[in-house]
Amino acid sequence: MTELIKSLKAEHANIVKTLLDVKELGIATNEGHKKLLAAKAGLLAHLEKEDQQLYPELLKLAEEDEIVRDALEFFQEDMVDVSKLALNFFTKYQDDSSNQGFSDDFANLTHLLLQRIQKEESVIYKMYEQI
Repeated sequence: MTELIKSLKAEHANIVKTLLDVKELGIATNEGHKKLLAAKAGLLAHLEKEDQQLYPELLKLAEEDEIVRDALEFFQEDMVDVSKLALNFFTKYQDDSSNQGFSDDFANLTHLLLQRIQKEESVIYKMYEQI
């Protein structure tokens, strides 16, 4: 496994753990709010790292490999939806200490993020490892 993939997988685990800490601590607590902001920062840094280091290499491969091209198109469309939901969630609860709707929104976000992580690690990261 390449160092990049190890690092990205570790970031996935950290993002999930931080979000679970938010749920456990509660959004209304000072510590929970700090964890929420940390989760947002971690997710944004992770996405930037993928955009700078992972996807450019895969896009080069996609120029010659239709399977890779199709997979990247699917993942790009999926990521737009996941990113939009995540950013809306973080914006909504960034300054809102109320728990109204938090539980449902949190469950939806974590479900989508966990699905996305599983797909990335089982498909995209494996493609990258073959380069």
